[in-house]
Amino acid sequence: MAPGDGGDYERLRREFRWDIPERFNIAEAICDRWAALDPARPAILTKRPGAPLQTTTFGELRAASQALAAGLKASGVVSGDRVAILLPQGVEAMVAHVAVSRLAAVAMPLALAFGPDAIFYRLADSGAAGIVTNAAGLAKLSEIAEPLPELRIVVSTDGAAEGALDYGAIVKAGGEVPPARTTPDDPALMIYTSGTTGAPKGALHGGRVLLGHVPGFRYTHDGFPAEGDLGWTPADWAWAGGLLNLAMPCLFDGVAVVAQPATKFDPEAAFALIEEAGIRNAFIPPTAMRLMAQVADPRGRWPGMRLRTLVSAGERLVEASFDWSREAFGVQVNEVYGQTECNYVLASALSHGVSRAGFTGKPVPGHEVALFDAEGRAVPPGTPGEIRVRRPDPVMFLEYWNMPEATAEKFDGEWLVTGDQAVMDEDGYFRFLGRDDDVITSSGYRIGPSDVEDCLAKHPAVALSAVVGKPDEMRTEIIKAFVQLKPGVKRSEKLAKELSRFVRERLSAHEYPREVEFVDALPLTTTGKIIRRQLRERG
Repeated sequence: MAPGDGGDYERLRREFRWDIPERFNIAEAICDRWAALDPARPAILTKRPGAPLQTTTFGELRAASQALAAGLKASGVVSGDRVAILLPQGVEAMVAHVAVSRLAAVAMPLALAFGPDAIFYRLADSGAAGIVTNAAGLAKLSEIAEPLPELRIVVSTDGAAEGALDYGAIVKAGGEVPPARTTPDDPALMIYTSGTTGAPKGALHGGRVLLGHVPGFRYTHDGFPAEGDLGWTPADWAWAGGLLNLAMPCLFDGVAVVAQPATKFDPEAAFALIEEAGIRNAFIPPTAMRLMAQVADPRGRWPGMRLRTLVSAGERLVEASFDWSREAFGVQVNEVYGQTECNYVLASALSHGVSRAGFTGKPVPGHEVALFDAEGRAVPPGTPGEIRVRRPDPVMFLEYWNMPEATAEKFDGEWLVTGDQAVMDEDGYFRFLGRDDDVITSSGYRIGPSDVEDCLAKHPAVALSAVVGKPDEMRTEIIKAFVQLKPGVKRSEKLAKELSRFVRERLSAHEYPREVEFVDALPLTTTGKIIRRQLRERG
């Protein structure tokens, strides 16, 4: 897509056409073609504490991934096998993705933040044949008592380990494995849903999922790729957001990615990294943005920052983040909506004339999105409805792994059903309300938790908040807010009442929290999403 002139959205929508080739392999798309053109071209810049940035070129990425692919193949990995990647951001993680793709196997990224039970569930459910991990991952695997008979191959990136192949030795041995001749619909990637509403499900994608993300990525990162562009995200590459919202689209366009193999997000370190590395294009999830917003005077402390584009997704972005992004970086954030099963389908794009505080945006060119009621009828502007996406769509998943009934339930005719509620205004902007089971019914009103959380975020005492419905005989449900206060702010009944009044005065008499409970921390998934189910269970 060409960069917009500030108001070319309708033209882009009208003229857009998908160009999906008959043959497509992720390894060739994000590695080999660039290595062939310019092997010295930077691909990954790794930042470790106290050390300068270390560059890995596309040529080095190709050589290492060919060697790992040769090692995996010699160990018995074949087309269609699931291979788990339990690693932090870094060269080894991307080498593993490219290597697995070379073999037409299925890459299955897992978050290092997972505990042994979560890892076991995903390995067992997927029937993974292999796993590439580090010492921390090996330690968690050692805590799993249940057998994993299908897990035949373990590769350690931290040197030799009992029962594991040595990644370093494999790469040193070398090898040549060209990308398999796969089609865009051949299974290539399986990402488990975050499990906010039940047991995680393995969303199986074809290689075309990357082709589906690239146009939206360019659309939201104005004119990408531009001279000097450099991508970064604090999001784990095990999450669709970190992997498909930034890392792989950058590499697809030959733009280097900054990797920071850290397990805990540090907002001050994030600002420092943006300045030191010269990051130009960032994907920062809403939770991370809210934490960064608590850092005082970022432009004064890190005056060398030169961010060009900023995108956020994962949860609804609070309105305050729009103003904050301009103050902190000098650029306005673009919000994106999607799911693991079907991502990057709604978005803001300021440079294309699509941006409105409090609204996610409009359908990304190439995707058809609409709102429907419970009976499957399209709803008019101003009426809440479920977000649905028309198929076929390149970003849409193939199926849930070994769950045909759940796959069938995800579709209603030609539409993928998301289970997410939104409302569209007369201008076609979508405002996210929440998941079906998160929307609160109180005294006949349907209330999206994000609206209340957005309002609470504007109070100077609030760091983070989560809102749920609590059963009530009179009103069906009342709004209850769980609030994490900023450092140094003391809890009190007076403050709880002040927060309730703060929301009531700014929203309405039916949208304020009748109960406020202060918490040390909110329960979050590894992708930073609030697990409201756990809060509802607390009552």
